[in-house]
Amino acid sequence: MVAVWLLADCIGTPVTQPDITATPSFTAAPTDRPVTTPTPVPTPTLIPQPADKPPVSFARADLARGSSAGVMGTGPITLAATGLVSGTYDDPFGARGIAFQSGSWTSEWMPVAFAFDELVASWNADTPPGTWIKVEMQARGSGRETKFFTMITWASGDGDIHRTSTPGQKDGDGDVNIDTFIRAKAAAPLDAYRLRVTLFQRQATAASPSVRMLAAMASAAFKYEIPSLFDGTPVQLQVPLLSQETHAGEFPEYDGGGEAWCSPTSTSMVVAFHGAGPTPDQLEAFPGDKYDDPQVDYAARYAYDWNYKGAGNWPANVAYAARFGLDGFVTRLRSLNEAQRFLNASIPLVASINGKLPGFLLGETNGHLLVIRGFDASGDVITNDPAVKTDEDARKVYRRADFERVWLGGSAGIVYVIYPRGRPLPPNVPGLPPNW
Repeated sequence: MVAVWLLADCIGTPVTQPDITATPSFTAAPTDRPVTTPTPVPTPTLIPQPADKPPVSFARADLARGSSAGVMGTGPITLAATGLVSGTYDDPFGARGIAFQSGSWTSEWMPVAFAFDELVASWNADTPPGTWIKVEMQARGSGRETKFFTMITWASGDGDIHRTSTPGQKDGDGDVNIDTFIRAKAAAPLDAYRLRVTLFQRQATAASPSVRMLAAMASAAFKYEIPSLFDGTPVQLQVPLLSQETHAGEFPEYDGGGEAWCSPTSTSMVVAFHGAGPTPDQLEAFPGDKYDDPQVDYAARYAYDWNYKGAGNWPANVAYAARFGLDGFVTRLRSLNEAQRFLNASIPLVASINGKLPGFLLGETNGHLLVIRGFDASGDVITNDPAVKTDEDARKVYRRADFERVWLGGSAGIVYVIYPRGRPLPPNVPGLPPNW
């Protein structure tokens, strides 16, 4: 039995207390007003959480409901022509006093079938030059509502603002550790949340952000039984092979490649599997023609979180992939058998692992990302592991129990689900709260 709480971040980036002086600062004009809770609607019928299954739940916000100011649409959401709020933004890693106009949308309260300890938000959005978004989460339970916690200030590019998580948010209810809200140990239970997205455009900019999906995964600690029984059939997806180690020393301003780039390398493999990715012109502009596998450098730059000082922010990697005609989100899976459902639908997964793994290049990791691409006849896990010296070495098979110990026992089953826009996902497991 393995107990799991959190967190697995890409190796090579130290997990340190963020610099609270680097907090993004928004100043709104006096016309700014809080978003009020809409008239309650009937609570949806929740599937009860069985005591013997990992407590995890995933839900997409209904963009056709909720409350808004200065935005329009029911999916995607864009800025409206009226009702906008004016203000300025101080980029903690760039310019100060960036004049903007903004509008916001807030979801209805989204109930969870269990008391949750952690939450990871996901978004699929387009931010043309001159625009960006901010994603926030508010939780409630035990007769109180928390404040809104900032999950990300995000843009697909970096010409206007630097995408960043927000440090210094800790209070009696919890904190945000880079990409994950974590309930304080002494805090009362939480059983619902809502999401808010604010859309920004520079003053005198006509372009608008466009948000087509906003979602969150909530979970609680669980003790896993390892190993699990393999009850599927062999499958192997032909995911392109890429190595993070061939990029060691490249672009120190984006954490320098090598061990620090496991997440963008894994994301790049899955994006390429789906026939997507940056264009030749984009790669010519960055990183240029002097680099092998330049799509990895490109992903590292455009998934980079300036507060984290790394390219391993989970939902920022998925949001990067969504630039290329793909959809995606971060969730937790309860088992490798759930992972098999995705592989059978031709959707490889990026998985977060943490711990000792026999056969792993470094023997042990304090946070690493790799691709689950299949299962052999014994149920062992076929991966594309970027922690190898050459691209050709990336296909690696790990024993099922060994892999479960570092995946379920390391990150509690975190995966990036990245897939072509519009492709149906496999059905959720019957009788359990949906987790995708």
